[in-house]
Amino acid sequence: MITSRIIANGILKAIVAIVLATLLLYFLYQIQSVLIYLIVALILTLIGNPILDFFKKRMKFNHLFATIGTLFIFILIISGFIMMFIPLVSSQSQNLSLLNTAEIEKNTIQLFDQFNLFLEGHHIDSLKILKEANITSKINFNLIPNFLNAVLGTISSFGMGLASVLFIAFFFLKDRSLFIKSAKKLIPDSHEDQILNSLEKINFLLSRYFIGLLIQLFIVFLLYLIVLLLFGVPNPIVIAFLCAVLNIVPYIGPLIASVLAAILTMISHLGSDFQTETLPTTIYVLIGFWIVQIIDNNLSQPIIFSKSVSSHPLEIFLVILIAGFLFGILGMIVAVPMYTIIKVIGKEFFPENIVVQLLTKNL
Repeated sequence: MITSRIIANGILKAIVAIVLATLLLYFLYQIQSVLIYLIVALILTLIGNPILDFFKKRMKFNHLFATIGTLFIFILIISGFIMMFIPLVSSQSQNLSLLNTAEIEKNTIQLFDQFNLFLEGHHIDSLKILKEANITSKINFNLIPNFLNAVLGTISSFGMGLASVLFIAFFFLKDRSLFIKSAKKLIPDSHEDQILNSLEKINFLLSRYFIGLLIQLFIVFLLYLIVLLLFGVPNPIVIAFLCAVLNIVPYIGPLIASVLAAILTMISHLGSDFQTETLPTTIYVLIGFWIVQIIDNNLSQPIIFSKSVSSHPLEIFLVILIAGFLFGILGMIVAVPMYTIIKVIGKEFFPENIVVQLLTKNL
């Protein structure tokens, strides 16, 4: 029989659970930076595992020196990027006057004026339409400086974050066997083999995925760089690097990269004749970027991703598309790793399910 005391206890337990959950979420929100450090360190660990194994198996290093060697390679790569890009970014920001709101507005209006002259030369009266729309007054030119100030603020804390990530990654690599032993003690004996097999397979597949992602971004970077060099766009390394990084966001990232490249190309040609130099160069750069995307979408990306996570290219496309509709850009970025984890867990725990069998036949 349900009494008022039982109901009161149930309500009290529910309130306590809600309060504890709220406190936990608040705590996680407060330490979000630490969580980000842990996630980035875990990604570095997954990328570093094959390098660590190479040092141990091929170079015959002991585990400690293999870990130090792996971390040293990470430090060399990061230092190389910093040394290469800081002077170039500084030069690019000065050339484009990115922190000067008035200069941005002036350059944008100048581009509009040149475009209007071009259209008038082809008997298209767009000046009246543009003036009536008053487009420049509707654009918030403070968005760019505010965004860059946020980026600079992030860069200012980059040093401490980088040191924290490398420190955590070092112990993830060094003590991975210790973590596995500790995990075994927490795992129920009835599911120990399934969980350990899942973790091993997930580690293997995600290691290959992140390495494949780095290879794909490097290929795109080189192709973008070739396009920009061919058409004499200033600071091609910086622009190619920024556009390549945007490819982390599937499908949308390349579109943003093309728009960014077009804008930077036009701004870098301010003062030149719009019809004979600025517009043709911008069109050639866009065509070049689209050709790069055709190569990437049909060759490098499907081969690298489908091989690294043992999934069909169409399967990956649909997963990214669904994740994008459900969770936006962040969902598109994490779609493939999360889908891979779900597939591995499904194969280990539900091997008799027909759908799981169809999706995991290559795992």
